Amino acid sequence: MNELLKGRGAQTSVSNDFLSEEVVTEHIEGLDEELLIEKPKTSLFYESPNKVVNKVTSPDVGMEYSLNPYQGCEHGCIYCYARKTHEYWGFNLGLDFETKIVVKNNAPSLLEKHLLQASWKVKPIVLSGNTDCYQPTEKKLKITRALLEVFAKYRHPVGIITKNTLLLRDIALLRDLASEGLVKVILSVTTLDEKLRQIMEPRTASISKKLTAIEKLTNVGVPVHIMNAPIIPSINHHEIPRIIKAVADHGALSVGYTTVRLNGKIADIFEGWLNRFFPERAQKVLNQIKELHGGKVNDSEFGRRMHGDGNIAETIQQLHHMAKRRYLRNRQSPEWNLSAFRKGGNYTLFT
Repeated sequence: MNELLKGRGAQTSVSNDFLSEEVVTEHIEGLDEELLIEKPKTSLFYESPNKVVNKVTSPDVGMEYSLNPYQGCEHGCIYCYARKTHEYWGFNLGLDFETKIVVKNNAPSLLEKHLLQASWKVKPIVLSGNTDCYQPTEKKLKITRALLEVFAKYRHPVGIITKNTLLLRDIALLRDLASEGLVKVILSVTTLDEKLRQIMEPRTASISKKLTAIEKLTNVGVPVHIMNAPIIPSINHHEIPRIIKAVADHGALSVGYTTVRLNGKIADIFEGWLNRFFPERAQKVLNQIKELHGGKVNDSEFGRRMHGDGNIAETIQQLHHMAKRRYLRNRQSPEWNLSAFRKGGNYTLFT
């Protein structure tokens, strides 16, 4: 077995279906000169897009508009559906996805330009929806923080989806937005098992830090919702009740879930991960994922793809609903405030 690349989810690179030619190292014995193969380091690639606010056309993702300041994600979650999108940049969805990060430095100015359009009608814009807006490189680049400053300036509603507690750095901004019903945080909690987290989503925040973040945000009035996702049969599905109890105890208002689906070559790296860490049940897990999706590991049909179908899907759904009724009864999310928006700006938090 090859040496484990610590801090990385994928352990290999895989071919990009959009490229006709690639340099590979699978057959080193055929090369004239020895290649120096080192553990991959994170590299940043800068893009200058013309717009950053995206209309979401998928009817089952729970958002109308999204904004992704980064493409690719250092968190390295082995199951991540966004891996597939990295191929459009000429990279692969294995190690490239978590080591070659595309950065949109001009995202804050483009957001401001978007909000100033005469035709713009206020709708919550969600950070990120694809890759994490608080992934590790945000600590240095602070693009997400700059985006929040724009939202605060114009009193515009914003949602945040993240697996990282770096968002606590911006708690003053979040508290200010929350004071007028302008922000909701969705924190992803996949497991309470720290050993599983370290191999399944290696650069995300620990569960103890996530629970602390839920409590701190709740205490300053920021509404926190949880995505218990993805649910993977025979890996983390049995944790559903305990996860919902834990996040409820720390102040979460609601919990949603999705089941795992493996589009394209994500299935290949996920199967490699299973064989490395769970060889005794790898085939069982894959078969159960297929049972969720009509005999395949992926499903693209809207409405069905998120939760799956069949006996296993029903069991997961029952566990989820029973725990919600027990631990989250009578909790409600505040309504979005769409009336505070000021096109002229109204930014007084730090002045």
